[in-house]
Amino acid sequence: MTAPPPSTLPPSNVEYGGDEISALVLDPGYSTTRAGFAGEDVPKSVVSSYYGTIPSGNSSSTRKYLFGDNSIHTPLPSISIGNPMSKDGTVEDWDTATNLWEYAITSRLTSAKPGNPLTNGLNDVSNDLNVDMEGVEEQEKPLEENPLLMTETGWNSGKNREKGIEIAMENWGCPAYWVARSGVLAAFSAGKPTALVIDVGASNISVTPVHDGLMLKKGVARSPLAGNFISSQLRLLFSTTQPPINLTPHYLITSKTAVDAGSPSQATYRTFPPSTAPSQSFRYLQEERVLAEFKESVVQVWPGPGRLAGNTQQGGSNEDIAKAQPGRSFEMPDGWNQMFGVERYRAVEGVFDAKMALSDATNPPPSQSQTLPALIQSSLSQVDVDIRPHLLANVVVTGGSSLLLQFNERLNQELMALYPAPKVKVTAPGNTAERRFASWIGGSILASLGTFHQMWISKKEYEEHGAGIVEKRCK
Repeated sequence: MTAPPPSTLPPSNVEYGGDEISALVLDPGYSTTRAGFAGEDVPKSVVSSYYGTIPSGNSSSTRKYLFGDNSIHTPLPSISIGNPMSKDGTVEDWDTATNLWEYAITSRLTSAKPGNPLTNGLNDVSNDLNVDMEGVEEQEKPLEENPLLMTETGWNSGKNREKGIEIAMENWGCPAYWVARSGVLAAFSAGKPTALVIDVGASNISVTPVHDGLMLKKGVARSPLAGNFISSQLRLLFSTTQPPINLTPHYLITSKTAVDAGSPSQATYRTFPPSTAPSQSFRYLQEERVLAEFKESVVQVWPGPGRLAGNTQQGGSNEDIAKAQPGRSFEMPDGWNQMFGVERYRAVEGVFDAKMALSDATNPPPSQSQTLPALIQSSLSQVDVDIRPHLLANVVVTGGSSLLLQFNERLNQELMALYPAPKVKVTAPGNTAERRFASWIGGSILASLGTFHQMWISKKEYEEHGAGIVEKRCK
């Protein structure tokens, strides 16, 4: 009897990362990149997906790359900010993405390679601020002992999937690799093999139908009306308010004096010499941090019934009811503060009702087909009629931007208005970490299952079949 070819042999624990060796789970996103060990509850490493560059040496053309919150939020001379991900949530700049992901893993998870004992421990020179990722290739490969499970969007291209396995095997030396769709993993984290996953991230809202643990690709729908869209709505809201609200980030404030609500701010501002001032991209990122704080503490979704622009059953307008609700106060970094009333609902209303979205020359109005209710309809219209009731009974909400106050109540109202007959059940974990990291948690559960060990693509199989094996194996 002839021996089976190597690719069909049952896996050995050591080669595939069984219980002896811990697998790593990497979940890259537009706003943050999450990494951690399989089997753990939350990712140990959550780093910003933005990176900084500063001039290196005397030449202005060579730039030094900086990763991690300590570096990218410090107003270093001539710092500029970039992001290796494109607006649709897929990788645009592979070289920088590789270095960023490697930083996310090696800075928090895998131990550094042994160095000179004289410079170990307390004698180490602290250099946390500027993380230099150059010269990494000369060292041993960073993940030679760790199988890697990576997440990807439901619309990731085959070319990108092949590039991912190439990086894991060639650059990092992983013994085994797997890539899984983030929507499927979010369903697993909620304990549901069949679900309609609504992921509200920073750059995209996506609706992914999952049936028996498999993504129904033709039913995947996405739109840019997510966290960054809400931030741009807030910028428009602030600029059109009378008087306009100034958005001044923390790094430009030296000191401030407390003022009454609505009064002009009294702050001392920091100035930088024009030749070494941080770039506009740095200021934009710092403004986004203020807007994130505003979204967390002030912004609210109109819970329904009906749209904010609609009327109540008694004939009154929903806007009047919203105006009667108690306001929420917010203080800007420069000390200016105000109570926000009905306008705190308007920033998000465009996600559900395109007619309510604010627009100007640089921010064109969204189309109704990009709104969340239209996305759900579009997604469900592409799947088999028989499984629609199962999907509606298992709606899973995930993503950091879904944590906006009363988002789930509004989503429930919209779904019941669209589909009055079938039972609609929305599952959204109350735990913030579970909502933000659902895809990562699903990956952590999957990679730690004993039955999953036979699924890994091993280094031998990669060498035998090339990068194309990822398309055949990871459906």
